[in-house]
Amino acid sequence: MPIALTRDVSASLAACQLSFVDRQPPDVAKAHLQHAAYRRALETLGCQVLELPAMDALPDAVFVEDVAVVVDEVAVMTHPGAATRRGEGASVGAALARYRGLRTIEAPGTLDGGDVLRVGRRVFVGRAARSDAAGIAQLAAHLAPFGYGVQAVPTRDCLHLKSAVTRVAQDTLLIQPRWVDREPFAGYRLIEVDPAEEHAANALWVGTDSVIHPANFPRTRERLERAGIRVLPVDLSELQKAEGATTCCSIVFDGCPT
Repeated sequence: MPIALTRDVSASLAACQLSFVDRQPPDVAKAHLQHAAYRRALETLGCQVLELPAMDALPDAVFVEDVAVVVDEVAVMTHPGAATRRGEGASVGAALARYRGLRTIEAPGTLDGGDVLRVGRRVFVGRAARSDAAGIAQLAAHLAPFGYGVQAVPTRDCLHLKSAVTRVAQDTLLIQPRWVDREPFAGYRLIEVDPAEEHAANALWVGTDSVIHPANFPRTRERLERAGIRVLPVDLSELQKAEGATTCCSIVFDGCPT
C-alpha cells in the first residue's frame, strides 16, 4: 500500500514564500478544509495517509514534498533553497526513518523536493532558483548506488520542475512547454496543458489509473481524460495562493522498501 506523508496547514500560511505568483492572502480556515479533502482524495486512491501536525511558525511547512526525496531504497533529506524552510525537515525525517534509511543534502548545496521528478530509474531535477548544481550532484551520488540516473533540467518562469511537468501515468507526462523544454522528456507521451490554464501541469499520480488535479483547470482535465486518464479534481485554491498544488502537499512512497 502506498503511504502519503502530509502535514496540516500552518496558521501563518499567509506569510508563505512566493516567487512567481502575486500575493493574495489565503483563507486559512478554507485551506484547512481543502487540505482535508486532499487527504481524503489520497485515501480514495488507496494511500495510507500519515498526518504530521502543523508547524505554525513555518508558513510553508504544509508543502512537505520539498524537504525529502523518497525512492524505493532510501530517503534523501534535502537542503531547501529558501533558508526559512530549513527547520521543516527534522520531523519529516523522523517519520520517514520508520520506512527508509536516510541520506542528507549538505550545505552549501541546495535542493527542493518539488524539483525532483522520478520516472522509474530516471530522475529529472529542475535547475533554477531553489536547486543548484551542488545539490543535484549530491542527490546523484546518493542515488547512483541504487541504479538511478539523475539529469538536471533547466526551468524558467516557475518555482519548481513539477510546476512545469509531472507524471500522470506509467509513460505519460503532463507538461507546460512555456516553462520547460520538451527535449529532456523524449520517449514519453506528453500531454500539454491547455494554453489558457498556465498553472495546470501539476498533477499527482500514485501509481493507479487516476490522478489528483486542481479543480480549477477543467480544460486541461478534459485533455487528460481524452488521453484515458481518470482525474480526481480537488479544490486547492487557497493553497494555490501560496504557490502550492497537488504534488507538494504530500510525499507518496511504497510502504515496503526494496
